Amino acid sequence: MRQTQRGTTGTGGLASAVLAGHPEVADKASLRRTNLGVMLRQLRENGAQSRTHLATASGLPKATVSVLVAELIQRGLVREGELDRAGAVGRPHRMVELDGRWICGVGAEVGPDHITVLALDLRGTVVHQDRRALDVPALTPQAALREVADLVADCLSAVAERGMHTIGITLITQGSIDSATGTVTVATNFGWRDVRAVHELRARLGRHAPPVLLENDAESGALAEYLAAPGPDTRELVYVTGGIGAGGAGISGGRLLRGSEIGHMKLDRLDRPCGCGRTGCWEVAVGLQALLDAAADPDDPVHDRSVDLAERLGVLLDRADAGDPRTLAALATVAEDLALGLSVLVDVLNPPRIVLGGYFAVFDRYLVGPAQEFLDRRRISPGSQQVVVSASALGLSNAARGGAHLALEGIFQDPSDVPVRPEPVEDGVRTA
Repeated sequence: MRQTQRGTTGTGGLASAVLAGHPEVADKASLRRTNLGVMLRQLRENGAQSRTHLATASGLPKATVSVLVAELIQRGLVREGELDRAGAVGRPHRMVELDGRWICGVGAEVGPDHITVLALDLRGTVVHQDRRALDVPALTPQAALREVADLVADCLSAVAERGMHTIGITLITQGSIDSATGTVTVATNFGWRDVRAVHELRARLGRHAPPVLLENDAESGALAEYLAAPGPDTRELVYVTGGIGAGGAGISGGRLLRGSEIGHMKLDRLDRPCGCGRTGCWEVAVGLQALLDAAADPDDPVHDRSVDLAERLGVLLDRADAGDPRTLAALATVAEDLALGLSVLVDVLNPPRIVLGGYFAVFDRYLVGPAQEFLDRRRISPGSQQVVVSASALGLSNAARGGAHLALEGIFQDPSDVPVRPEPVEDGVRTA
């Protein structure tokens, strides 16, 4: 893994984990935009706060904070909440909290056997979600992206009917990407190479569609995990996701660490061929295909990519819970190989937390315990830091959720780009 070179931020580490940092403050207008972003990121990271607390946390004068908050309220990005009476002497302060229920970001994930589209409002509340089983490797990239465009168009229509404005879309794929050009350079599990994915998607959505970004699924998933548990104790983690292959990314000091194709570390003890052209890659041992092949015959319904992945994984989980010997043996093998790869990541990155996503999270009770025990046995000394292994609680929509957050990130960098809210909104629905 390597640290992303997308800039730094001042107050709060969350934006550092996502996109660019503060612009150079060249004049009063840019200073105002910077400070508006500081206010929003403070509220996102730490929840509802009084103006006094915002001033203390940001280092800005209270009068300046009051002006900034008033503008954010006018734009519908924050709102006044309850009175803060806890431990206060004198008149209680009115709390300020994120609003933004009229704005959403969309994440659209393409996986080998599914596409998932999810929309979040500024508070991180899911306002729309859809999923479709799709055998992506069996289609041309253009045909697969046409299916994605259909699902995204349905999402845009659905949120528009609720009176919401979509600020942006993030397309999430596996493999290596060039985010600057919107190109998937190579995705071995799709059979894609040099696919102009953003161009293809925008052409199908039309010229009035919101801006489209491109991101890798592991990085997007790591971001979603980070945002799911904000706070000073969650600024360091490694996220490892299990799909047809395996991917990973991390957060260090609130910064996103870009994945370097960890699924292709040479860790398969059987040295089997990988779709990347090499042999012995870790994902050959721990990817979903390895589990399916070990747990079921080729004609078993769990191999049918026309059936939703969640349903197929549910069948396997039921078999494991019922004590099926073949399924349990397959999971035990995956658990052993998974723990081996995680130990390498721990030796290199030394994270306090590892979060397992994708299909690993579905089988958490069969995988997390063995991985934790293996890593505990490898601790150099009893006094050294324990690496805590846990399963994602975000489900199979994890990467799409992270993509929706990425689509919203521009607002947290420059809230002044958001127009004044035309009408009040209640629970995501515009009212007259």
